[in-house]
Amino acid sequence: MLQFILKRLLSAVFVLWGVMTIIFLLSRMVPVDPVTIMLGEKYDPAIYEQLRHSYGLDRPLLQQYLEFLWQLLHGDLGKSYHYVEKPVIDILAAGVPISLQLGGLAILLELIIGIPSGILSAVKQNSWIDRTNMGIMMVLYSVPNFVLIPICMLVFGVQLRWLPVAGWGTPAHMVLPLAVYTALGTAFYARLTRTTMLDVMREDYVRTARAKGLSEQLVIYGHALRNALIPLISALSPSLAFVVTGAFVIETMFNIPGIGYIAIQATQMNDYPVVAGLTLVLAGTVVAMNTLADVLYTVVDPRIRLQ
Repeated sequence: MLQFILKRLLSAVFVLWGVMTIIFLLSRMVPVDPVTIMLGEKYDPAIYEQLRHSYGLDRPLLQQYLEFLWQLLHGDLGKSYHYVEKPVIDILAAGVPISLQLGGLAILLELIIGIPSGILSAVKQNSWIDRTNMGIMMVLYSVPNFVLIPICMLVFGVQLRWLPVAGWGTPAHMVLPLAVYTALGTAFYARLTRTTMLDVMREDYVRTARAKGLSEQLVIYGHALRNALIPLISALSPSLAFVVTGAFVIETMFNIPGIGYIAIQATQMNDYPVVAGLTLVLAGTVVAMNTLADVLYTVVDPRIRLQ
């Protein structure tokens, strides 16, 4: 186990190095001078040169790259172009708790609703319960966020005036974003759970468990569900990773100041250090979640061994 984790950590270092190298090169290839954008109409040659020196943009490309990597090794993600001289890590730190709160609650609701719904449909296969349940999940899965959000805003925010349609800070502000965030994920996990449960319930060991006289609950939850969790873990790891970086569309349309909202704003303002910092956070979280998923496989199914 320890050897496997060490190998994954070593490969993660190379993955992150490759990601950040690509981001660095792309940010330097963009035909836009960030210092000129920062100054805008207040352009002054002396201030222009001062800012270029402060951000290290007047140095050779190789030296900029080495300094960029050296800063990353010391936990320094650089300084924002838009918020002049403000550390990128401070900008991201302001949005991470909000994205974690929104995304964490959404993932929890998706699992609490989606997995039992999938199990129910699998147990009641081809019944009216299964058809109704999967019909609802199909609708939720088919409607994209950018369509569902305006509908929820119009109905619950404008016409009924039950909930606020933008902002963050109170429980009422969380209801609509959570509902939209949860809709697609709930449908995905319900459909995936139903499919995997049906596959597992056709296996010989499940029929053997029933033949031994075990109760249906023990067969489903003690034998079938445990093996059906492996595909769910595979699907859950990237979902957890994207919780850290926020739901870009949801946070932007609901004006929630999370990481996703910050990323959209940084892209529009050509704030490449913020985009690079966000990319590093996303890549690192994806690698960490995939490693965690590999370890959880052995917990769920002892037949799997990490080599």
